[in-house]
Amino acid sequence: MRLRNVKGASDIIENSDIVIKNYKDYKGNYKSIFNNSNPIHIEIGMGKGDFIIGMSLKYPNINFIGIEKYDSVIVRAIEKINTNIPNLRLIRMDATSIDEVFDSEIDTIYLNFSDPWPKKRHKDRRLSSTKFLEKYDKIFKGNKTIIMKTDNRKLFEFSLIEFSNYGYKIQDISLDLDLDIEDNVETEYEKRFKKLGYKIYKVVVKK
Repeated sequence: MRLRNVKGASDIIENSDIVIKNYKDYKGNYKSIFNNSNPIHIEIGMGKGDFIIGMSLKYPNINFIGIEKYDSVIVRAIEKINTNIPNLRLIRMDATSIDEVFDSEIDTIYLNFSDPWPKKRHKDRRLSSTKFLEKYDKIFKGNKTIIMKTDNRKLFEFSLIEFSNYGYKIQDISLDLDLDIEDNVETEYEKRFKKLGYKIYKVVVKK
């Protein structure tokens, strides 16, 4: 995916109240950001924000944090938020340091249309790889829940094996989400791929 630079993106991010700047300062105490003890769900690789914004509006009793590493992408999410959403915050960061940001406080992780990193030598960069699952262990509050959607069949198969080998149990699975849709909030990629006729795969795993 080619990213277009957005003029003034860094200033927009810096001046946005919805973006957490000194995010490492809240490690272990993210509930203070929201001033409540509601469950915290995070989306790693939130893109332009359609999913995380939609979820936060649909479920006001859950706190949502969207994570994105590219300025030019996260700024598009900021531009879509034209009203105060008290249960939504964003963080501009690289997911490789996720365990340095949260500590035993996350209830659910969403992995939506993650980079498949197709080359075998890059498998540890996949957000569903064992390397990342080990990091997630440190940030989950108790029972662990990962919800993944992708259009990439090979990434999906790889992820199912990684989840299973790491002790996760499949709670729900769809090999064509468009035919098995229920209570689904779409991402911008999902909308685009469905129009092109691609199958969307989804799995919910718990540990």
